Amino acid sequence: MTHNSLRLAILAGLMAALSLPAAAATSDWKIDPAHSSAQFAVRHLGISTVRGAFTKVTGTVRSDDQDVTKSSVEVTIDTDSVDTRVPDRDKDLRSERFFDVAKYPTITFKSKKVEQAGAGKLKVTGDLTIHGTTREVILDVDGPTPAIKDPWGNQRAAANATTKINRQEFGMKFNDKMPTGDLLVGDDITITIDVEMIRPGAVK
Repeated sequence: MTHNSLRLAILAGLMAALSLPAAAATSDWKIDPAHSSAQFAVRHLGISTVRGAFTKVTGTVRSDDQDVTKSSVEVTIDTDSVDTRVPDRDKDLRSERFFDVAKYPTITFKSKKVEQAGAGKLKVTGDLTIHGTTREVILDVDGPTPAIKDPWGNQRAAANATTKINRQEFGMKFNDKMPTGDLLVGDDITITIDVEMIRPGAVK
């Protein structure tokens, strides 16, 4: 092979390599409702903490393996799925005094910014909509975990996210005061979201 032929062959190889599509950096995941939930905790009578959960959580996660800031999250919670293990209390929470599920059937979160916050941790800023009111919140996220292969050949990963809100800021204003001055139901709500995500296709 002459020098010119060798140079042309190398050039052709480089051109072919450059013309190949880049490997996809993003992957799309769906939240698995059967293995996900959103828990909340609120003070009761100023002396104890009542905990409950929303058992129907769906959504999508777009993960960018090369640049986490290009990742995004959308979560939808069915307000009618509220469960505090006390039927009468759940009925009250579904009423107009609190979540008003007939008028506002979902709680939603849509991310606007994703940042690395340390090893295995993220800060996700986004719009949280509850009771028809939207406010910006920050989720502190542990995860996502490394992907594993489930018995059916799908990829799975998980994450845990927490934040704290004031329910009054979301239009849930009902309250009574005790003789001590403490609120019957506290205003500050701690929210914890546990999600398991699924993506078709085996882990290599």
